[in-house]
Order: sequence, then structure tokens, then C-alpha cells
Amino acid sequence: MFTGIVEGIGEVTERSESDGGLSSEARQGSSDEQSESDGGLRVRIAADWLDSLDRGASVSVSGCCLTVEERGDGWFETFLAEETRAVTSLDDLVVGDQVNLERAMPADGRFDGHVVQGHVDDTVAVERIESAGENWRYTFELPAESHYVVHKGSITLDGISLTVASIDHDAGTFDVAIIPETYEETTLSARDPGDDVNVEYDVIAKYVESMLDDR
Repeated sequence: MFTGIVEGIGEVTERSESDGGLSSEARQGSSDEQSESDGGLRVRIAADWLDSLDRGASVSVSGCCLTVEERGDGWFETFLAEETRAVTSLDDLVVGDQVNLERAMPADGRFDGHVVQGHVDDTVAVERIESAGENWRYTFELPAESHYVVHKGSITLDGISLTVASIDHDAGTFDVAIIPETYEETTLSARDPGDDVNVEYDVIAKYVESMLDDR
């Protein structure tokens, strides 16, 4: 589990298509196993500041929970299965791109964001970016399951725990306010209108909906 508080930025240094033959399994934030015969994408990410990330550990890469396959001095490798590539924006990564990184939350850690699983639900495009003094306002297209986007509710965008500032159903958009710390310490500063970001809805809302449906 994660909290959506990005610890730092990593840079993609290698990208290679894979036809299988994996030495270990990868997953997109779930218990589903990826067989060695499945194709996918292997990505190496440089992050000199990550001093404790063991092989087999879970790490959030721009909001997507992935497994560390290999670890070296200042870098780690992870594998993106076909499902991950289809659902998230990570399939578009190229060498030189930056990604938001967060290690899994320890059991005795401080809970600073909200419950984030690393299970990407959808991608949405950036519509507008506006500066407001020292702050920024980002406008995104509403996702297909727009009922999960709630005014003043939590939402995860590219692994960042954010609060929905406003919703315009007529325009099909929603806004989030970005403080200088978030703008400077995450990849949001590199986003432009038209770019896609990974979205994870608040899991509590999904559980409530499921229980009400059962009744």
C-alpha cells in the first residue's frame, strides 16, 4: 500500500520489449501472476536517492504498483505486463522520461496522504495548466467513471495524492490545485496539455459502491 506522497523522481534509462523468459514475476499492483510466456516491457529507472529498495519489493512508478526485478547502484528494473501497458500511461515511456516514485508504506509509517493501492483505473488528459500566484491549477478531463470524482475528495494522479478542487460536468473536466512543493518535487511540472496521467480512484468509494450494490 502507498499514500500518494511522492518520495522523489526517477529517470528512465533503458526500455526493452520482452517476449518472455522472465527470471521473476511482475505485477501491476495485484496478486495476479504473470507467466514467463507473456510479452511485456522491461524498464530500467535511475534513482540515486533510493537507498533501500530490495529485489522483489513493491514500488509505485507514477501511480502504478510494480515489482523490483533487479537492483543495482542507483537504479532498478521492473517489468510491465501487457495489462499494465494497456491500462496505464507507462507504455509511452521513453529513455529520458521522468517518473514519480514512492516505496510501499511500512506498517509503522506516518499516513500523510490517503489509501493508494497502485491499481491504476484509467488515464485522463491534461486540459489546461494555469498559474495562480505561487500555486498552479491543473484541469483534467473527467474519466469515464466520473462518479468517483468527488468535490473535495481524494484522487491519485500519476501517484500523487491530490484533492479535487472543482468539477465541471458540463465541460467534462475537473480541477486540482497544486502547491509549489508538489509542482517542484513531482513530474507535474513537466506535463503539458494533451499529456495523459494515470488515475486511481479512492478505494473506499469503490468498496462502498460494491456493498450498496450487493444490498
